Amino acid sequence: MDTTTLAAFLAVDLLLVFTPGADWAYAIAAGLRERSVVPAVAGLLAGYAGYTLLAVAGLVVLVASSPGLLTALTVAGAAYLMWLGWGVVARPAVVGASAQTMSSSRLRVMLRGAGISGLNPKALLLYFSLFPQFIDSAASWPVAAQTGLLGTLHMAACAVVYLAVGLLARTVLRTRPSAARAVTRVSGALMIVIGGFLLVERLAR
Repeated sequence: MDTTTLAAFLAVDLLLVFTPGADWAYAIAAGLRERSVVPAVAGLLAGYAGYTLLAVAGLVVLVASSPGLLTALTVAGAAYLMWLGWGVVARPAVVGASAQTMSSSRLRVMLRGAGISGLNPKALLLYFSLFPQFIDSAASWPVAAQTGLLGTLHMAACAVVYLAVGLLARTVLRTRPSAARAVTRVSGALMIVIGGFLLVERLAR
C-alpha cells in the first residue's frame, strides 16, 4: 500500500474517531471513576482487535450480510451499553478511588471496554464499509495484510484519542468534584441514549 492511500485512510478514520460516541463516553467515565484510564482504553482496543481479526479472516462480510445476526448483535450491544450507562448514572464516582479497589476491578474495567466496542454494530459497519475503499486487490500486498494494517492504524488512532480524552477529563475536573460527577452522569446518559438509538434504529428496519 502506498503512503497516499494510508494518509487518506487516516484522515477519514480520524474524523470518525474524533466524533464523540460510546467509546468517548466510556473513556470520560473511566477517566473520572478509575485510578487509571489505561485499562478502559485497552478494553476498547481489544474489541477493535477482535474486529480486525474478523476482517483479516474475511468473516466481517459474512456477519454484515446476515440481517438476523446483525440484528442480534445490535440488540445485545445496545442493551449492554444502556446497562453500563445506567450504572454510571446511578453511581457517579469521582477521581480518587482507592488502589485496593482498582487492583480488584481492573480486569472488569477492561472487559467492559471490550464489550462496548466489541458489541457495537457501528464498528462492524465501519470495518465493512470503510476498509474496502482503501484496499487494492491488485496490489502486491495480500488483502489480508492490507486489512490488518488498516485495522492496526485504526486501533492506534483510537488509543491516542481515547487516552487523551480520558486524561483530559481527569486533569480538567480533578479539583472540581461536583463538575466531575455531572460529567460522569452525562457520560452515562450518553451511553443510554446511544444504546437506545441503536436499538430503535435497528428494530425499525
